[in-house]
Amino acid sequence: MQKVLAIVSSLLYDVDVPEGERTTIELGEFIRQQRQRANLSLRRLADRAGISNPYLSQIERGIRKPSAQILKQLSRALSISAETLYSRAGLIEDGPNPPTVVEAIESDERLTPRQKQVLLEMYRTLLETSSEKET
Repeated sequence: MQKVLAIVSSLLYDVDVPEGERTTIELGEFIRQQRQRANLSLRRLADRAGISNPYLSQIERGIRKPSAQILKQLSRALSISAETLYSRAGLIEDGPNPPTVVEAIESDERLTPRQKQVLLEMYRTLLETSSEKET
């Protein structure tokens, strides 16, 4: 409860909250959002992940910081990648941004210049068609 109050205070009164506590609370919020998106009750997710209801509740509220093993169990129960939770928990660094579609096509050595040109034209046409439908 103290951590939650600290976050609320920081938002209201511009007080600094230690980064580790902020990460724990943000992780808990993310897990809650994923649980709700999957239409799972707290009890059902706890059962699927093999952890207790109170422990999961504490994780979601940012009171407890789960281990890598618990994050792995939660990721399986939520059908999301463990790396997503590890990254949100600050256990791993986010890697470099993946290449764009254009960069991937242009850098693929297995494609001939003509194949690259055709793929890029098709891709750009699809993007144009998609943006026209949205407007």
